[in-house]
Amino acid sequence: MTAPEHKVAKAFYLKTFGCQMNVYDSERMMEALSAQGYVETAEVDQADLVILNTCHIREKAAEKVYSDLGRIRDIKIARQKAGKNTVVTVAGCVAQAEGSEIVRRQPAVDLVIGPQSYHRLGHLIAKTNDTKSSIVETEFTENEKFAALPKARKLATPSAFLTVQEGCDKFCTFCVVPYTRGQEFSRPLADIMAEARRLVDVGARELTLLGQNVNAYHGAGRNGTTASLATLVTELAEIEGLARIRYMTSHPRDMDDDLIAAHRDVPQLMPYLHLPVQSGSDAMLTAMNRKHTAQEYIALIARVRAARPGIALSSDFIVGFPGETDADFDATMALVRTIGFAQSFSFKYSARAGTPAASLDAQVPEDVKTRRLLSLQAVLEEQQLAFNAATVGQTLPVLFERTGREPGTLVGRTPYLQLIHADGDASLVGQILPVTVTAYRQMSLTGTLARVIAAA
Repeated sequence: MTAPEHKVAKAFYLKTFGCQMNVYDSERMMEALSAQGYVETAEVDQADLVILNTCHIREKAAEKVYSDLGRIRDIKIARQKAGKNTVVTVAGCVAQAEGSEIVRRQPAVDLVIGPQSYHRLGHLIAKTNDTKSSIVETEFTENEKFAALPKARKLATPSAFLTVQEGCDKFCTFCVVPYTRGQEFSRPLADIMAEARRLVDVGARELTLLGQNVNAYHGAGRNGTTASLATLVTELAEIEGLARIRYMTSHPRDMDDDLIAAHRDVPQLMPYLHLPVQSGSDAMLTAMNRKHTAQEYIALIARVRAARPGIALSSDFIVGFPGETDADFDATMALVRTIGFAQSFSFKYSARAGTPAASLDAQVPEDVKTRRLLSLQAVLEEQQLAFNAATVGQTLPVLFERTGREPGTLVGRTPYLQLIHADGDASLVGQILPVTVTAYRQMSLTGTLARVIAAA
């Protein structure tokens, strides 16, 4: 009797670029592929399916994709010579923005799939085997992907991402999001609550709610109502076992009174707020179409701090936006010094094709942008160091997310999103324990479990 033929599972390699939203999307693609019998590999030359989940926010990130595709093309050719097929897929925002241009620049690409269509990934991969031409799938379909993806979730850590909103209607002149992710769409409250409960059931202690403009969330609520982000946060806080809630990224124009009050009233909502301002110059904010002034942002932060004293603040800054003068940049520096940030992200302006700012006159010379960025980052780093230094001697609740590189060490997060290292057994991963901060660096803290100190 002949033994049954053993079917070898196909392997996939997935590389993620950019934001937390892409991380969430990649996790969901991985779950869908696993359900179809694929296994993940960390070696791109061993993969039957290669996926680049891309980011289009800055030109450098997009060009990195094409650089990777050149290397993947060579791997695909080598595998073909060995009788092995490789399906090369570009997903995410570069796929949405550039579509068939990707195939023109790199014919080795078999599939281009936008961020609203990745629930069809398995079907489209199979379709590539039936056609000799590349497939470009970049249609927008609200909520369809969330309904179609597997309900089961797997967690690598006790902290999980949960997309609640996609797209943006603000149309900042530097931003490609409205063109790559579409208009604002909010998932129904009931769907989010169901996914959140499933995540908690498999070990999530912390959820980070994601959206391109997450505080614009306005999903279908209960009894025909519309739920705000504050409503969603309040309901999530009722889930037994969910200890921490975060959200990002927000827009100042959508930071309403109810959400500020939630920071005061919902203990599970962590004392951390990422609220991009981009510039401290009203002239630049107007040119960026941000729809708020520097003073309005400062006043908003004052209200947030009144509701939640000690909250850690984070922001985004763009330097060298077209037309930015020395006086405009000085206004940004003044805003930074007035507010004081626990951490922030800062970038040189990068023109994105198709955005209004790309065609503006008075583009700032590269050397000027570099000089301004270095000056801004010096102040932001000084503020981050000061914030971290202030935690030394404090005992903070830390959610341990994983084991460290060295045996017997753990890595976790404070309520303020600071990375912290401490000695401890792997069995403590997933627990929230008191840690006394003993040292600080630019990007992390070191601490000792408080119960160890007490026992000494």
